[in-house]
Amino acid sequence: MLKRLLSLYGRFAALNYSAWGLPGKILDASGSFKGYVDTATVRRSELVVEGWSEAARIRLVLGEDEVSTVPSLLRSDVAAAYPVAPNLGFRIRIPCPPAELLRSGPPILYFDMPQDAEPLRPFAVRFPLNRLQRAGMPVRFLIRLAMATPAILGWYRRRDPAQRARVKRLLALDTMPDARPLLPGLFAPAPDGPPPDPAGRITIVLPVYNAFELVQKALARIERHTDIPWRLIAIEDASSDPRVRPFLQKWIAARSDASAAPADGAAPHCGLHLVLHDENAGFIGSVNEGLALAMRHTGPDEGPVVLLNSDALVPRGWARRLVHPMLGEDGVASVTPMSNDAEIFSTPVICLRTPLRQGQGDAIDATARRFFPGAPVAEAPTGVGFCMAMSRHWLAQVPALDSAFGRGYGEEVDWCQKVRARGGRHLVVPWLFVEHRGGESFGQGEKQALVLANNTIIARRYPAYDREVQDFIMNDPLLTPRVALALAWAGSRSAGQAIPVYMAHSMGGGAETYLERRILADVAQSGAAVVLRVGGGRRWRLEVHGPDGILGGETDDTGLIRQLLALLPRRHLVYSEGVGDPDPAFLPEMLLSLRQEGDRVEMLFHDFFPLSPSYTLLDSGGVYRGPAGPDLPEDPAHETVRADGSRMSLREWQAAWGRLAAASAELRVFSRNSAEQVRAVWPTLADRIRIVPHQLPVRPGRVEQPAADAPVLGVLGNIGLQKGAGVVRDLARGGQLRMVMIGRIDPSYALPSRVPVHGGYRPEEIPALARRYGVTHWLIPSIWPETFAYTIHEALATGLPVLAFDIGAQGEAVAAAQNGVPLPFVPGGDHAAAITEALASDKTLIKLAI
Repeated sequence: MLKRLLSLYGRFAALNYSAWGLPGKILDASGSFKGYVDTATVRRSELVVEGWSEAARIRLVLGEDEVSTVPSLLRSDVAAAYPVAPNLGFRIRIPCPPAELLRSGPPILYFDMPQDAEPLRPFAVRFPLNRLQRAGMPVRFLIRLAMATPAILGWYRRRDPAQRARVKRLLALDTMPDARPLLPGLFAPAPDGPPPDPAGRITIVLPVYNAFELVQKALARIERHTDIPWRLIAIEDASSDPRVRPFLQKWIAARSDASAAPADGAAPHCGLHLVLHDENAGFIGSVNEGLALAMRHTGPDEGPVVLLNSDALVPRGWARRLVHPMLGEDGVASVTPMSNDAEIFSTPVICLRTPLRQGQGDAIDATARRFFPGAPVAEAPTGVGFCMAMSRHWLAQVPALDSAFGRGYGEEVDWCQKVRARGGRHLVVPWLFVEHRGGESFGQGEKQALVLANNTIIARRYPAYDREVQDFIMNDPLLTPRVALALAWAGSRSAGQAIPVYMAHSMGGGAETYLERRILADVAQSGAAVVLRVGGGRRWRLEVHGPDGILGGETDDTGLIRQLLALLPRRHLVYSEGVGDPDPAFLPEMLLSLRQEGDRVEMLFHDFFPLSPSYTLLDSGGVYRGPAGPDLPEDPAHETVRADGSRMSLREWQAAWGRLAAASAELRVFSRNSAEQVRAVWPTLADRIRIVPHQLPVRPGRVEQPAADAPVLGVLGNIGLQKGAGVVRDLARGGQLRMVMIGRIDPSYALPSRVPVHGGYRPEEIPALARRYGVTHWLIPSIWPETFAYTIHEALATGLPVLAFDIGAQGEAVAAAQNGVPLPFVPGGDHAAAITEALASDKTLIKLAI
């Protein structure tokens, strides 16, 4: 038991130990500044060092391990701060188990300089709190172990996969960290009665410089879509494009008659004013002139001033929604909508500009209009000036933007911070989405330079601002509407294509490797994919995958998940994995409830969960006794208990999942044996079964078999019960074989100390690890019929003999390979003895000579 606990603690420490190194300057031999180490962190047994230098190559050495890299990360911040320095930085990684920093001393960076350049001094990364952090790990482990004890007992009593997933979560052994919660109430019905009256007429301040096509669109949308009385003050700032000024003059003149009828659904304007500059005053000068003109209008009917860029395209009914939080709220200084380019208010990816296709902005806003207008809005450290309603009360106190920001960018942050210091609040409304084609007036290159320069001013004036922004990003109070709008974005960009929606688990492994590759292909083809995960911190984890990243959150609210996924006009529903859910018999019903007319359904068989609650087909004694068809003996492992306490037999389970299978156009399996397993349960669906073997993402290189007096058996992979942990333990206890674990083993099956356990690895490292440990044979000891085993194909690729039991996909693979050694499988037999016998046989010796 002690060995098991120590092994479990080792896994806990490897996944949860974190350490932070000290940054510092990189110096040359004479002591001159030539670079900087920005960050050095240890997480999940990996050290990552980031920074920049003038070196052509950087080497990181930790004990006996060494890795190198060429600087390749664009560092525009470095180029702006140090004009003579290179603009490329580096990020370098090296495996680092928790004890390595104590055993090997500090990691050292070495710098290979270009020819004739002065050498740089090696940089030692110091971790001053390392021992203190290490000392606290056992206490954290014991606390979590106590919390997990009921789930551990539940796992041992019932072998319930949901309890196993709960144990992993409570012991912080998940490969996937928890996501932030999705909040209910986003789609709550709107209050009865008409919407409240707006806070008087709004005054729109529109600075214009070039961007002729966009100015036309922006004005047309203001005229058609503004739903409360409005006044326009446009400032033409001496555009270099000769078409801009005549167009504005003609547009204003044609609408100067206040009695002209507005467009359907639009409100009448209350005056149009055009300011013409003979010389360019810059964005801030133009805005300040417009704000001053706006504030000359006084009276009880004067509402907020809206600063609107000429590259912002407002949607139908935008104005009433934007100023809604200001009704009767003197403390609200500014309100900003969501957008595709609005820094911390951007979606689908926060702080990242996402270009939109024609019509996408309106489609996304159609979803925003469905949000409950009385839902809590988020308070932020700033507004964003592309479309920002500004309270007259607070404009009277801070009437102008600071001209220190030159041609623009950052000036609205400065105004918001000044107002905030006086008690004003800055809000963002999720129920309005305004498309922003940012940078059109300046161009992206000039915009980047302006942002870098002006951020320096903000950092100097408001030292806490950057931390507040980072906290906003980390906590993301807009997560739920951001996810909803991201789904609307995904549905709007697919051009009629169905968006893939995968049901998956949170446990990693080969199924996750396959899913990652498939999602990459989906994103390349249709622009997005969605994953609905089970087995995490909450019942459901919803992820939106796009070209620029992943956005997701968790909830126990099944209704909210249905509401969110209903935002996709067409879906391709794919069952990938469901192990770990507390009531998995509900999962086929859940997927079918998401199906709309015309939606395609597909099932993947990474394991046999749809065929039996025992997803590996092992019985309660841990023995595989054949397919889950009518001839399978009854056993408690093939039954389950529902969330309401009722029991479900194997046949009832198969009937529930069979309804999903019958609705599926394809039942995809990854080996011939898996096809036989599915056919044994649902013979009438045999024509829908499709065999599509996996392809290795990385194919390890070949290894020359070392000369050895006796075999050295390399066990490859992360080995649990079904993967043959008991077999490996029995082999190790026999003491007759030299063995090494390349991977990890379930802590319940602790190995003798003489058996090295390497821990995690990457596929490309397998040949080097085989040579390091002198491996002569590989063993893939799985005792269940694998659906597809990445590890067995990785092992076979090395050319060394590979032993595996003659069941499932592993049996198919070794039988077909020249260096494969199929082992006879006897249910409940002495598997360790079969392996020992095979290694001693003439057949294996022949393989050894190949």
